[in-house]
Amino acid sequence: MKNIKLVYLLLLSFLSVSLYANDGYDLWLNYRTIEDAKLLAQYQKNFTGYYIEGNSATMQAIDTELKKALPLLLDKKIDKVNSINDGSIIISTGKMYIDLGNELQSVGKEGFIIRSVTINKKKCTLITANTDIGAMYGVFHFLKLLQTNTPTDKLSITSVPKLDLRLLNHWDNLNGSIERGYAGKSLWKWDELPGVVDPRYTDYARANASIGINGAVINNVNSNPLIMTEEYLPKVKVLADVFRPYGVKVYLSISFSAPIRLGGLKTADPLDPEVIKWWQAKTAEIYKYIPDFGGYLVKANSEGQPGPQDYGRNHADGANMLAKVLKPHNGVVMWRAFVYNSSPTEDRVLQAYDSFKPLDGDFDDNVLVQIKNGPIDFQPREPFSPLFGAMPNTSLMMEFQVTQEYLGFANHLVFLAPLYEEVLDSDTYSKGKGSTVAKVIEGELTTKKLTGMAGVSNIGNSRNWCGHPFAQSNWYALGRLAWDPEASSADIANDWIRMTFTNTEAFINPVEDIMLNSRETTVNYMTPLGLHHIMGYASHRGPGPWVDRAAQPNWKSTYYHRADKDGVGFDRSTTGSNAVSQYFPPVRDKFNSLETCPENLLLWFHHVPWTYEMKSGNTLWDEMCYHYYDGVKEVRNMQKTWEGMQPYIDSERFEKVKTLMEEQEWEAVFWRNGCVLYFQTFSGMPIPKGLEKPNKPLSYYEETILR
Repeated sequence: MKNIKLVYLLLLSFLSVSLYANDGYDLWLNYRTIEDAKLLAQYQKNFTGYYIEGNSATMQAIDTELKKALPLLLDKKIDKVNSINDGSIIISTGKMYIDLGNELQSVGKEGFIIRSVTINKKKCTLITANTDIGAMYGVFHFLKLLQTNTPTDKLSITSVPKLDLRLLNHWDNLNGSIERGYAGKSLWKWDELPGVVDPRYTDYARANASIGINGAVINNVNSNPLIMTEEYLPKVKVLADVFRPYGVKVYLSISFSAPIRLGGLKTADPLDPEVIKWWQAKTAEIYKYIPDFGGYLVKANSEGQPGPQDYGRNHADGANMLAKVLKPHNGVVMWRAFVYNSSPTEDRVLQAYDSFKPLDGDFDDNVLVQIKNGPIDFQPREPFSPLFGAMPNTSLMMEFQVTQEYLGFANHLVFLAPLYEEVLDSDTYSKGKGSTVAKVIEGELTTKKLTGMAGVSNIGNSRNWCGHPFAQSNWYALGRLAWDPEASSADIANDWIRMTFTNTEAFINPVEDIMLNSRETTVNYMTPLGLHHIMGYASHRGPGPWVDRAAQPNWKSTYYHRADKDGVGFDRSTTGSNAVSQYFPPVRDKFNSLETCPENLLLWFHHVPWTYEMKSGNTLWDEMCYHYYDGVKEVRNMQKTWEGMQPYIDSERFEKVKTLMEEQEWEAVFWRNGCVLYFQTFSGMPIPKGLEKPNKPLSYYEETILR
């Protein structure tokens, strides 16, 4: 009997642990019962059922979401009702239950309105929009209010996206691998499609809709043209069909040489009539499969990819040819401005601006030039790209990287919203003070109408989608900032924590601090004071400031840091490469002066003596050392803080984060020691007193490759 009782108790213990376990699959759509008993009682009183107008696929998806979310959040049965009663949540498109004047018309195709209203003496919550997709965005926003314990008695919310295109760019390959992907293999199971449709496709679309993402480029910018063939288009169609009810359009990255590789033509010259004819036929074929196909993303004449310059044409020639082909179908072209050549003498920073600035005004109306946030390549810190503000007659689109190619992969906790916000808040001065990058991409400072933001996806087939539980916050942040580029990192972090983990303040406050400081921590132990592109060669993991051999000169770390006995840093002032001249005068002058250049970008714009006195009074050498050591200290502080969070969340995610933080601490020390020892060979100066000395020689760090 004792043994039976023991087995029973063990079984109960196992079940309780299993029920409390959380593998992260639900992301921020983690519908937990409201923890605050008083607030829960209020919610239970206020919300008695939901009423949905219409029966479209989108409205059915809304029904499914509410059917799942409301009983879990409110801990009671909440049914769909056939008539409006006290406590009804009304989801409506167009029908005027109350007088909204012209406000409903003003929210456009994707905006929504949420109001606490009285209809026929019945207190209700109205979620209304002009379209079903707008209503869906409103529903997800309403659910966020419940998840974040927001008072709902007097709701008066109007929300409209500030950008038209809000996309994820998946660098997924047809063989299932993902370029710069760190969360497993591709979600898209090409070998199973179109016959087998993985339920994760729907959950992926749900997650995107919940944060307002309305498009997905499903294949790598280094495109395999087979994606456009009869073998793959039926598979792509299935994904488009799954995504459609959630407002997510499918786009394809294309290879500019597809007419040669698929069509058997001798040229891909964009002005050749046969090439144009081939693209017209291929595009029409795609639209037969996918009537609402979004359009093409193009990487051309960059890193070996073919493009119009191969035929003596420019980027506008190539983009406009495709734009004209797509225009009858309402499709768009997103033409990437990430271009540079292998010249050992020309500063790589200059090349995108020099290539695209002369073409301002030459692009067709359905072309967006997609620009990386900085002028190099998704570094932990870069100045904003000078192209923002420099092309007022062109539709410009922001490209951020969500996957952490240069920020420790999915092994490091790095909340990227502060990086995004830093860029978006940067003042270009293109139309005077206040001409922020955010306002540029919102179209306020351009004469073009198309606007957009894309993020290079960090999603894979890992059970928790992104590898690191906290990496999910970067997907979430991309969506929130694409909806409103002027949103704050703190608000985004706070909402994500509450939705993903708990509304307990003892957890929220310290974890929010971890998140908001994590990017600066990473910059400190990797690339402080404006250092950049000193990562390991090819993999981009771990330090590699010593890398002096590469396939082309501007892939070498030494090309960027230029350390010698006199100092360190790339001189981009007017006496150097003159990259500062690509910015408007107030920005140019600030960056050009050693005294006024922000110290966090000092070595980006200047070659600085090791003995230069910093604002702290330290020499440059000592300041660099302190930054590297502070980075490690900050990671260790993150670990201590996280240890105290164990009582507030499930053990599964707590242990996962704890283990990854241990790895992050080890790699931070590796970064610190390798870089300090390497740069010391040039400075010839001692590591400041009081700092722990590396316990291995420089050769150890040079010979150890992190994978």
